[in-house]
Amino acid sequence: MITLITGGSKCGKSRLAENLLEHFAGPKIYVATMQPFGVEASAAIDRHRRLRAGKGFDTVEKYTDLHELSLPDNCGVLLECIGNLCANEMFRSQSVSYPAERIAESIIRLGRTAAEFVAVTNQVGCDGISYEQGTADYIRQLGIINSLVASEADRVIECVYGVPVMLKGVLPC
Repeated sequence: MITLITGGSKCGKSRLAENLLEHFAGPKIYVATMQPFGVEASAAIDRHRRLRAGKGFDTVEKYTDLHELSLPDNCGVLLECIGNLCANEMFRSQSVSYPAERIAESIIRLGRTAAEFVAVTNQVGCDGISYEQGTADYIRQLGIINSLVASEADRVIECVYGVPVMLKGVLPC
């Protein structure tokens, strides 16, 4: 079961994702993609660690090359978040790469391997503002990833002010 959760900044996506895996009986893996660059990133990482404390997640830090990750049988996975993963891949060297298809394929493969797979992403291309080329490329790549994963997902949920809005599938009871 693949679930994609999208929404704006600080709208409750992480809490919703954790709640979807709250009663999962098998091993739970949290795939962390945010690199601890600077004070703001470190604060966000600490906040997410506090949020999932005591919820039974084993954390795997995987900033790039998601295709290298293998999962144990019958596990539940929370991937947080696709936006960081995309940026890490695109800007990890002097030349910008375009990793959308590779990242989407990796997410879909892992999603089909796990018993329950929840991926968190961001909506970053809806504001209509014109950006510099690198940022515009990032927005485009993230949009491609989100579209490809959503097409394969069993559920797509937009989190709006903490309220889950079903775009595809059915929210579990």
